[in-house]
Amino acid sequence: MSASTFVGATVRAVRAVADEVRQVELVPDDGARAYPPGSHLDLALEVDGLPVVRSYSVVGAAPEHGAYRIAVKLLADSRGGSRTVHGLAAGDRLELRHPTSHFELDPRRPGYLLVAGGIGITPLVGMAEVLARQRERTGAPVRLAYAGRRRAAMPFVDHLRGLLGDDAVATAAGEDGERLDLAAEVAGLHPDGEVYVCGPPRLTDAVRTCWADQGRPARRLRTETFGTAGRHPTAPFDVEVRDHGLTVHVPRDRTLLAALHDAGVEMVWDCLRGECGLCTVSVLDREETAAVDHRDVFLDADEQDASTRMCACVSRAVGGRIAIDTGYRTDGPRPDQLQA
Repeated sequence: MSASTFVGATVRAVRAVADEVRQVELVPDDGARAYPPGSHLDLALEVDGLPVVRSYSVVGAAPEHGAYRIAVKLLADSRGGSRTVHGLAAGDRLELRHPTSHFELDPRRPGYLLVAGGIGITPLVGMAEVLARQRERTGAPVRLAYAGRRRAAMPFVDHLRGLLGDDAVATAAGEDGERLDLAAEVAGLHPDGEVYVCGPPRLTDAVRTCWADQGRPARRLRTETFGTAGRHPTAPFDVEVRDHGLTVHVPRDRTLLAALHDAGVEMVWDCLRGECGLCTVSVLDREETAAVDHRDVFLDADEQDASTRMCACVSRAVGGRIAIDTGYRTDGPRPDQLQA
């Protein structure tokens, strides 16, 4: 069976692992499979009446008693996926795709630094488990630097300290005024070591800056991107849809794509994760104070800097009104002809 095929699965258990973070155990009908650390799986869900696919990192280096584990934080800025997952209970049925990885661990390095922000800890748990076992054979040191807004909302800390040792784990809680010393963490890594980062854009950008400032090779920095995390707080905004002659208000809890759909503006879409680019719209104009908060992984850095396009499924405007052209033509496919 193809790894891209969705299969039925049963929720075996749900439990809280930190404030607003729930771990869900999923047993696929055709059995759980081995996977590389850092892998993610896809869940087929329904959000706001639309079929969507959401990706979640798999917790741990291997299935546990035949189940995959994911840990999901209930996000205030959720596009609906985290609310849906938090509503799951033991015995519920859904569909998933078996884990795959785009964040693979290189087992040959002489040292490792794992850096996590918030729920970005999830793919790093399995890496820490693998590296802790490997360290017993090779002696390659492993450190974890883990930041979160609140200590009570940071899952797996005790497990990771037990794996790596107290001296190898640095934590920082923003509510306590703590910050990671990323420059020192990078400086302490073996010259040929590798760093793995998963967290919001500001954390990833900070690690990249420290890495470059210390002359480290870019190929030794591996990142897992929060495709829908923004550099600005989520807020409502207005958008002028010039090719339809109307203005649409986008509430804080709705995406631009969803708000356009609500207003009767037909769009094509597929992934709803900012990856495929099908829902990209042209940004024609914006108020002097307005900017585009790009939350996609489709547009490259230069395109995001230019902000002449944006992915309607995840990206938002901040600071003022923008004007767009959706590019929709009457001879194109309808939204209900493209499903995630």
